[in-house]
Amino acid sequence: MHVDYCEICDGKNIGTYSTASLLALSIIDLCETFYCHLGVNVPDHAMTFRSLCNLLQDSVTPFVVSVHAKECAAVKLLIQKVLEQLMGRGVSVDEEQEDDTALLQRTQCTIIFPQRTESLTNSDLPQSLPVVVIFKDFEAFNSQVLQDFILICSRYTQELPFIFIFGIATSPSAIQHRLPHSVSSLLCIEVFHSLSCTQHLASVFDKLILNSQFPFKLSSRVIQVLVGIFLYHDFSVQNFVKGLQFSMLEHFKSQPLSMLCCQKQEALLSAKTLSKKNVERIRHLPSFMRYVETQEPQEQVQLLTNDEHVKEVCQQLLKNLHKYHKNYYPILQCLHSLTSSLPKFPLGKHIRELHVSCIEKNLWETEEYDSALQLLRILAKDELVAALRKCAEILKSTKILQNVLQQLEDFIGRLEALEEDSSGNGIISGKMEYQRTDLFQLQKTLLEKESRRTKRMNPFEVLRSQVIEFIDSLVREYLTPAELQPLNEVCYYNSSGVLRQRLNVTPRTSIQAALSHPFYYLQNESLKTDAGTISSAAPDLCIVYKLHLECGRLINLYDWLEAFLTVMSAAEDQDTNSEDARFIQAVSEMEFLGFIKSTKQKTDHVARLTWGGC
Repeated sequence: MHVDYCEICDGKNIGTYSTASLLALSIIDLCETFYCHLGVNVPDHAMTFRSLCNLLQDSVTPFVVSVHAKECAAVKLLIQKVLEQLMGRGVSVDEEQEDDTALLQRTQCTIIFPQRTESLTNSDLPQSLPVVVIFKDFEAFNSQVLQDFILICSRYTQELPFIFIFGIATSPSAIQHRLPHSVSSLLCIEVFHSLSCTQHLASVFDKLILNSQFPFKLSSRVIQVLVGIFLYHDFSVQNFVKGLQFSMLEHFKSQPLSMLCCQKQEALLSAKTLSKKNVERIRHLPSFMRYVETQEPQEQVQLLTNDEHVKEVCQQLLKNLHKYHKNYYPILQCLHSLTSSLPKFPLGKHIRELHVSCIEKNLWETEEYDSALQLLRILAKDELVAALRKCAEILKSTKILQNVLQQLEDFIGRLEALEEDSSGNGIISGKMEYQRTDLFQLQKTLLEKESRRTKRMNPFEVLRSQVIEFIDSLVREYLTPAELQPLNEVCYYNSSGVLRQRLNVTPRTSIQAALSHPFYYLQNESLKTDAGTISSAAPDLCIVYKLHLECGRLINLYDWLEAFLTVMSAAEDQDTNSEDARFIQAVSEMEFLGFIKSTKQKTDHVARLTWGGC
């Protein structure tokens, strides 16, 4: 995943900085400094900096260093890390290691402050290229370490220009809290903002999911599980991609007919050579059974009895499925471009929301779709023309559905050539004759006149209505639910329950299951026990855990120990001298796992923290 740094505060791009512009500040004693505001999606920061390092090494300078706060508790360690990465070899901070020739001694490569006569001893370093130092977690660094390192480097900007990149997860104002003015005044600062995690997620959807080139597809429920984990747990695009990869592996493992989930020509060749067992599996697919029910009786007999005929029909159905996907995604993008700017976003702000609605049900039967059409029917002429132009550009880029493209261009031409009717609203009403009457009669007459009043649409309104009807016909024709397509099970993975169980697990439940049933994890026959019994061969932690399930809110340690010794006494060849120590260790592990805690109510008791164990 390549990170795009186009979104910055002052409109500049990191790609527009040439080597000459980055070195311009070497004339004065300032260090070029960039603040990369990355946001809270911490799991993706490592990949972000890795992509940034590769970008800088390819376009700016080969001397790029990245450091972590946990590795740089002192200035000495920070300089050591920088020199190790620059020189490609270890640097010793202990001058007594004279016998290790593979390490450079600290006296050979230390940058002395405040003297400016010494520099790096490696004469091969070009003086015209800067050294980029990336602080991945700026907020975690010790402020005094940062201040000393910046002061040292600022003394060598003319001989060896430095560029600092600070990775910030909170706010760019963090520099005011970390560095005093005397140090920050030595830095020429630019603030960059990386793309948000939701924008990266949209890019993943466009390239992998909403793409007809990849035959593997996700059902609506699976997409909702993956997006839910992304939005409510970690904001990690990397983890989302891993979930997508797991879905693909699970689909090809659990679905025998996934052999047909490949490119069109390969799928057709595989369909010709289907085995008898796989033909029977096709007959048992719910979508294929629905297809058989729609055929004529004679055709139904052929589909249920003739294997060769099933193979021929399967090839045709696979062609139709690939054609459905090729037509589906361009129309989906067109509908999204039309409705994404409507007030309150009736069909969703993101295209993934519209995609989920389309593949799980008939979109045109929903209230949100009716609301979107009503808003489209009141668009102004310039807004409607701009929206149709976007749709035409989408269809031109895909080079399919050329008949739809021609009709769109025809509508655009007619709208542009149309002149607004300036004749008012075109209301036709009869001439009212006023005469003396009472209030009731007047009200009745006015109601009759109002009911006979007709409204004549102007040419623009007529054409706009035709455009909306055309769009509605495209939705009904091309955006049908994927579940209605025969053989959709071949390409679509829909086991959302398995995916949620694997990716959105609860650690405490898993730990309780492992402690209650160790046999399923250790595969040891001696650990098999009947319900309600405790095996003495089980690990000490499992025995202690099962015994604590029989206790109340407070657990007496002495009684707990006696119960543990009773269980252990059933085992042969046990060292009785070590049982107390083993019990203490198991109780400590229980406390570490969060099942118990010490209590001040009774010194010889511990408090139980979990309930409802397996």
